[in-house]
Amino acid sequence: MPLRSLRVMPVVILLVVALAPFRAVAALEPLPEPSGEVILTISGDIAHANAGDEARFDRAMLNRLASRTIVTDTPWHEETGRFEGPLFTALLDAVGAEAEQVRVGALNGFEAKIPVTDFQRYDVILAMRFNGDRVPIRDFGPLLVMYPFDEHPELHTEVIRFRSVWQVDRIFVY
Repeated sequence: MPLRSLRVMPVVILLVVALAPFRAVAALEPLPEPSGEVILTISGDIAHANAGDEARFDRAMLNRLASRTIVTDTPWHEETGRFEGPLFTALLDAVGAEAEQVRVGALNGFEAKIPVTDFQRYDVILAMRFNGDRVPIRDFGPLLVMYPFDEHPELHTEVIRFRSVWQVDRIFVY
């Protein structure tokens, strides 16, 4: 190892050790309580809750998470649409979930299991807006799992359509 690297290494180690407590404190911050109507409840293997052993989110809380816009055709819409909402990975980070899969549930009782690798590989979102407007319940809202279909043609399968849950109101992490 060059001499210069040997001098820099202790500084790097010192910084990592010095900053580690700040990262641990940030990870332990409690999830804020919703101030508006709860539209999503997350339970299961989560580290951050705000209502017993559940994490409840209102629209404002979801809006504060890292988000993405997906412009895509879907099997359910007649034309290309612009879907906006938080990244599923940001949602799982917010609740401190380290899981291999989730079960996403809808208002009508429908449920689908989704591997977390989908969220990581495709930047899947929990869409809250369609073409700039909130998604009403009668039009698949208030939340729907949205994959970037046009960016990844391999997503046009029955399996992925099954995972694209509409009217999402709950997620179980395991």
